[in-house]
Amino acid sequence: MIQELSYIGIGSPHAEDWRRYGTELLGAMLAPDGPDGAVRLAVDDVDYRIAVHPASEDEFRYAGWGVANETDLHAFASHLESRGVTVHHGDAELLRERQVAGLVWFEDPWGLRHELSWGKAATPLSFRAGRTMRGGFVTGEQGLGHVVFQVPDIARADHFYVDVLGFRLSDRVTVGAGGADSTVDVRFYHVNGRHHSLALAELPGHVGFNHLMLEVEHMDDLGRLIDLLDEHDVEIVQSLGRHTNDLMTSVYIGSPSGLQIEYGFGGLAVDDLSWVARTYTRPSYWGHKRSAAAQAALPGIVKPLAAEAR
Repeated sequence: MIQELSYIGIGSPHAEDWRRYGTELLGAMLAPDGPDGAVRLAVDDVDYRIAVHPASEDEFRYAGWGVANETDLHAFASHLESRGVTVHHGDAELLRERQVAGLVWFEDPWGLRHELSWGKAATPLSFRAGRTMRGGFVTGEQGLGHVVFQVPDIARADHFYVDVLGFRLSDRVTVGAGGADSTVDVRFYHVNGRHHSLALAELPGHVGFNHLMLEVEHMDDLGRLIDLLDEHDVEIVQSLGRHTNDLMTSVYIGSPSGLQIEYGFGGLAVDDLSWVARTYTRPSYWGHKRSAAAQAALPGIVKPLAAEAR
């Protein structure tokens, strides 16, 4: 069983810009570079959770999902193979790079890479925020935060992520006429107490990485980020608002590498013993107004699929 979103990796020609963006704006701590020069960021005592690899173009590289231990990793790998998923076992070099004790990886139906690991390296009492903050980030049993992927077929994606990988539906947001005519169709999934560690948004003919959400412990640290945006010449992609489903108060901002960062406070926790999935027809109670630039562009690091892959 997947326990958390453990880490993520992207590639970018602007990897170096993340040294200042990740620390002085987001408040993460700069960790030692990866072997390929990747800029690494920590948001808690796990030695790093975000890696930005040097690359010729912006690209999603991998999402790392944590399992409890070695036994669970072997059992999950066997389960995936029994469902027809091609599983690759990480070699010693990859384990050193990711700083984990064990790892396997595979791809979803559209080529998004996922890594399962256990034993991610951590150093107690090591985290120091990259800027003045009242608190830190909400991680612990809830993992890094959440990721949102654009997928061409929400029903097929739901089958893979739920029936094969074991993600549990928290709720969904549909805006529009419903069914095939919906203008927005997003499903939210949890693996722990965080309302969602994964969301899937349908975008026919495309696949990609929409955004990473980071949650802070204090509203003041969200407000301070908003104050710092002009100094860092970073645009607001969606204005400050509060979501209907997970109750997160957040702002969406641009990054040096195409993906958006949702920076939020006050997210809802779920309990599988009592949780009931709902359907919402509005994504937010208030706010989250998209900028003109955001309305005109594809969301995040997204690429069109070849016709045969759709």
